[in-house]
Amino acid sequence: MISVSNVTKRFDDTLAVDHVTAEIQQGAVFGLIGSNGSGKSTLLRMLSGILKPDEGEILLDGQPVYENTAVKERCFFISDEQYFFQNSTPQSMLEFYKTIYPRFDETRFKKLLDGFSLPPRRKVSGFSKGMKKQLSVIAAVSSMADYIFADETFDGLDPVARQAVKSLFAADIADRGMTPIVASHNLRELEDICDHVGLLHKGGILFSRDLSDMMLGMHKLQAAFSSPVTKEQFPALDILRFEPRGSLVTMTVRGEAEQIQATVSAAQPLFMELLPLSLEEIFINETEVAGYDIKKLIF
Repeated sequence: MISVSNVTKRFDDTLAVDHVTAEIQQGAVFGLIGSNGSGKSTLLRMLSGILKPDEGEILLDGQPVYENTAVKERCFFISDEQYFFQNSTPQSMLEFYKTIYPRFDETRFKKLLDGFSLPPRRKVSGFSKGMKKQLSVIAAVSSMADYIFADETFDGLDPVARQAVKSLFAADIADRGMTPIVASHNLRELEDICDHVGLLHKGGILFSRDLSDMMLGMHKLQAAFSSPVTKEQFPALDILRFEPRGSLVTMTVRGEAEQIQATVSAAQPLFMELLPLSLEEIFINETEVAGYDIKKLIF
């Protein structure tokens, strides 16, 4: 588990991270959402021990991260801006990472290079942005690190590579309890992988919730009626969002699914169905209840 207590980081007159407190459970995917400049990258660099907090404390399983070699061997940071040594190749990076991570899996690294069609002896400087991201992910999962800090990792990947990376993360979570902390400004990238999501804005965490808790008792329903209906016609429902389009209505409602369907059925709809909620819809509803407009904070 990672424990973040009242952590602050400044760069000259810029307050990058402002008294952040959070807990990240092992074996769960933590999604860190926020607009550009919200402090996501700085927080990830402190979590992985690259930067030292000006105030507060970061503990990984009860041990400080900064300048703690034994703890940092359990962490791997994937930067948004990819950096590799000058004239390096995937093969030379393999040799380097083996000196840093005692459990580095050379066989897996080579197998994944082949799977992603990355030439092991070609200079990385000639790789595309997406290929460099793939190489970083391959190195991260091959390091056998317990915690992977991924900064905009899916940015620049094509849909096939994006899904492959998510599958790699999911396999390592299931097989060995790896914990990915994934920072992004795009909720759609995280909706099928995250267990917990935190919203970072102007250096502080405004909102942090477990997705299963957020989804509990929240349902999206679509129904068509012979004539237009209004929200006021359903006083028994706790309606979070009501979107009429003529006689077609889409609503997000808190409560038991059976009760919601029974109440709407009493209005004699022409048809009615429950729809899955996206992560973006869940987060918009929750943040609006908390008094925030996520569209203004992220998009």
